[in-house]
Amino acid sequence: MSRTRTRSRSAATPAGRHRPSARLRLLACTVAAGTACAGLSAVPASAAAAPPVVSRGVTIPEFYTPPAALPADNGALIRSEALPLGLNIPGLDGRPMPGTATRLMYRSTDSAGMPVAVTGAYIEPSAAWKGSGPRPLVALASGTMGQGDQCAPSFALQHPLTLNGDTVSVGYEALAVYRILATGAAVVVTDYVGLGATDRLHTYVNRLDQGHALLDAARAARSVPGASVTEASRTGLYGYSQGGGASAAAAELQPSYAPDVRLAGTYAGAPPADLTSVMKGIDGSALAGALAWSINGFAQADPDLRAVVEANISTTGKAALADASTMCVGDALLGYGFTKSSKWTTSGKTIGEIIAAEPRAKAALDRQRIGTLKPSGPVRLATGVHDDIVPHSQARQLAVDWCRKGGDITYDAVVLPNLGDKILTNHLVPLLTDQGDAIGWLTDRLSGKPSTSNCWSMPIQP
Repeated sequence: MSRTRTRSRSAATPAGRHRPSARLRLLACTVAAGTACAGLSAVPASAAAAPPVVSRGVTIPEFYTPPAALPADNGALIRSEALPLGLNIPGLDGRPMPGTATRLMYRSTDSAGMPVAVTGAYIEPSAAWKGSGPRPLVALASGTMGQGDQCAPSFALQHPLTLNGDTVSVGYEALAVYRILATGAAVVVTDYVGLGATDRLHTYVNRLDQGHALLDAARAARSVPGASVTEASRTGLYGYSQGGGASAAAAELQPSYAPDVRLAGTYAGAPPADLTSVMKGIDGSALAGALAWSINGFAQADPDLRAVVEANISTTGKAALADASTMCVGDALLGYGFTKSSKWTTSGKTIGEIIAAEPRAKAALDRQRIGTLKPSGPVRLATGVHDDIVPHSQARQLAVDWCRKGGDITYDAVVLPNLGDKILTNHLVPLLTDQGDAIGWLTDRLSGKPSTSNCWSMPIQP
């Protein structure tokens, strides 16, 4: 797909949404007509007169615009600047609590094997590390934030709440970030491919894009001015929901992609390992907008899925995809909550049904499956037994798949009452109730303590 640099927003339509910018028109045009849009080529990132990127009324800082040329090495730092945290307090020693933050842009490799600029943030903690060895690093992959650049996790660290009448974004991952910093471990947060960085759409749950971006964030952290972490630092991966899929993918990819990252342990909470199953879970749910983000991301990155989208999405669906492409989670809940994807197709079938009937599209989703490789190091996988958004059964199956490959897996089924179907509660509450145990387990791994796999118990685990 062609790329453009700008994602400016103009006045609202009568429906309360916004007219797509040139970039979004290009996306919708590509979905509608494939190569017929090839003439609408991207504006080079180096164009001197390029206007600032504005996404739903939020001006994206120039920092997030990638340069025309990227470094040769994955994880190489492209640029950095001080990042004021939206939530901090002065410490007794004069240093801010919980730490000093730096905004990052670094090089990674996308799913097509091409270099890509990714943004994020590094936080040097004020707390001392009391475990064994040098200060460790946790590479944190955020849960779903949205597809608009204003939803980027690093932006949310500076602006914990973005609420301007056009967009709603909440930096809910700050709780996990700050709890990890309190242990004395440093934290690096990735914005993922295309979230924040303004040269392309966020590819959302793309396995390779996410895994690479997280591992390269760990590499980039070592080069941040003033950072105390080095190649000798133990590294942990942490993520829930979309982030759980990213950390799980990174654990599988680390031996071949980033053997220099000293991986001590991985927490993967509610990982979307089987996207065919997950698409069914989110379709018609409160988070139905995430289905649009998935379609947008794969239509941009995968020709087989793009062909299916072009052939089957209706005019209404194209408008919804373009609209969702600049939304954050809050916008999607309000704009597309409980929408069924059958409203977006020419046949009235759901997106899942269409993909299941198209061998090339089904194969494309199968390539996104997490669980085909043995993960590196110990992994703690947690899933709520009533999670129907990122279905419990497919997350449990990931643990089974890894155990069969000889992985060092600690599986934890989070048993809570059923808190309501399709309304996100069964997915979000385990994020909070399991967080302390997850961070405690990961801190032990960063301290060098051995883990004990419970793969033997899988036949009796819910």
